[in-house]
Amino acid sequence: MRRKIKEKLEEDEINLSPMIDMVFILLIFFIVTTVFVEEVGFPIVKPSPNEAEKLEKNSIMIGISSDNTIIYGGAQIDASSIKNRVARLIKDGDKPIIIHGDVESQSKKFKEVHREAKNGGAEIIHYNFKKTDR
Repeated sequence: MRRKIKEKLEEDEINLSPMIDMVFILLIFFIVTTVFVEEVGFPIVKPSPNEAEKLEKNSIMIGISSDNTIIYGGAQIDASSIKNRVARLIKDGDKPIIIHGDVESQSKKFKEVHREAKNGGAEIIHYNFKKTDR
């Protein structure tokens, strides 16, 4: 009787080797078939940490809030006035423009500010997008 119980226990063992092999084959399949997507867009020029402090002192800062309000010098301004302000401020020397934008602001507003700054004669424009408290 003991011999039958011992033989029965040996027969009920599950072989996991084929299952492990299948898991590895599936893993290799998914790794090989994964598509690596390259994101398309325009390059954003950001200053290096060494230049950042110098840029803040000798630059023109324009902000775009989450409600698409354009701010310059602590006051709300209209996009059409950016061209004249930039032209007047860079007359003494070429100053970089820094556009601080809220991540929730519309890209249309950013493009408008960028275009007006370029029309005002700005050659160097830096961008900084992050969540603001306003």
